[in-house]
This record gives sequence, C-alpha cells and structure tokens, in this order.
Amino acid sequence: MPPDRQAPPRLLLVGNVTRDLDESDRSRFIHGGSVTYAAHTSHALGVAAEAVTRVAHDEDLSDLTELAHWTVLPSHTTTTFVNQYRGEVRTQLCFEPAAPIGGRDLSPRQRRAEAVFLCPIMQEIASDLPASFAAGTLKAGGAQGWLRHIAPDGRVEACVWPEADDSLSHLDILILSREDLDHDLSRLDPLLARVPVVLLSNHRRGSDLFIRRHGRVVRRHVPPRPAREVDPTGAGDIFATAFLIRYAETGALWSSARFANAAASMGVEGVGASRIPDRRTVLAWLEANPATEPEQ
Repeated sequence: MPPDRQAPPRLLLVGNVTRDLDESDRSRFIHGGSVTYAAHTSHALGVAAEAVTRVAHDEDLSDLTELAHWTVLPSHTTTTFVNQYRGEVRTQLCFEPAAPIGGRDLSPRQRRAEAVFLCPIMQEIASDLPASFAAGTLKAGGAQGWLRHIAPDGRVEACVWPEADDSLSHLDILILSREDLDHDLSRLDPLLARVPVVLLSNHRRGSDLFIRRHGRVVRRHVPPRPAREVDPTGAGDIFATAFLIRYAETGALWSSARFANAAASMGVEGVGASRIPDRRTVLAWLEANPATEPEQ
C-alpha cells in the first residue's frame, strides 16, 4: 500500500544515492549507498518508506522508484564510488560527492516522521538535520558515513566524526560496526556518553547492544544466524534498517536486534539486494530458532 501523503511518514530514510562504478568498465554502474539498501530492506519487509536524497538533475532513479517514495533534491553531481581490489585488499575511491542534506530540505510533514534513519554515505547529513525532527520521532543514525572522508587523492579514509556533539545529542539510537571503530571499542565511550542506545554489529559473531540507563551502560550480546556469505555489500544497512523497523513496532531492543541479525545474514547469501528477506521469512526463522534474552 502506498504511503498516505498527508500523514507523516512511518519511516523516513535520509542519505545520498550513489553511483557504484565497475572497476573494469567505468561506464557501467549500479545505484548504491546506504539509503538505497535501506529502501530495498524496508520494501522487502513491507514498510512503505519515504526517502530524501541528492543526485544530479539528469540521474535516472527509475530502478528505485518502486522501493520508496523519493524526494530528490537538486545537485550538480551524484556521489560516485569505485572499489579497487588487489587480492583481499580493497581501496575505495569517491568522486564528486553530492551536497549535504539539511533540516530545511525536509517538509514539515517529513520532520514529523514516526521513525527516521539518517544513513549518510559520505558526510552528507548536515549538523542541523538531527535536531529538526519533532519530539516524538524515533531517530536512528548509521555512523559509517560520518566516520570517513575523502583524501586528496580520492581514497576513502577513516576520520574523527566532525560536529559529533551536535548530531549525537539528538539521536535515540546509533548503529555501527566494529570496522567503523577500526576495531577499537574504546572509541565507543564518547558515543555512549551522548546516545542512549548503541547497536554494534559484529558480523558473523552477531551484535551487541549498549544501553545507557541510570548513569550506567548495560551490554547485551545478541547471537548470530549462521550464513553462507556470497556478497556482504549492504549488510550493515540491511541490519540497521531491519532493527529500526522492528524496534519502532515492538519497543523491544534485544529481540529487534536479533531480527536484524537474521535479516542481514539472509541478505548476504545473494548478490546485491537480491536476497533481502521478507518479514515472514525472518519471523519464521526466529520462531524455529528461539533464543533467550540475557539478564541485565
């Protein structure tokens, strides 16, 4: 069912769609970016999402229109990536990043969304955007796009989160992976001081919830679903979107993280977005493989 254009969105996705070029033939590309995989995931799970993005005026997004209702903001360029592989070593290059998306770029209706996933791919969420939503909006952020930048030669490199205080203080949930922290869990401390819930993906080892309550942080491990990995592209975005959708529905952090683990593990068992599961498939696996939430 298409979303009601008068009511606030049930789920709003914000981030820039990218062109992901084929290294061997740069005239070939697919549309990628966190917002694209988030749209694929919400569509597969039966949630009518809206998405806000910036791409060049002549960018054809017809391959994405059935996934969500898109608000396409003007840009001179489309953020473009190419991955270079030398053995098991990947170098990622980024060219022509599109402009940031700020609070004024959203309509009043969009700022009253029930839940929003801010999913930057390359620093495109302006610092004023997280604060622009209504008090009742559940606000989640995917950290990856805040924790990297473009070096002068075009290489994508890790960086310190610019303007982190401004953005983090307005988020309810932050979702990231060990790779985003360069496997240094001490870097979680300043994040946990500002965001009440942090969900950390450990990929094949499941995930961990860090919940700040009454001045202390509780850590809860969430077990994985074993997977036969074919293509890990977009796994983190599937994970984050599935978690946010389920948590918005249930208010249960641990079981929502387990739902996300299962959805992401199924998604990596095919190429691209081809194996992102539907809701029934995820729930059937969870029912057939029960697990008990650890005590605090």
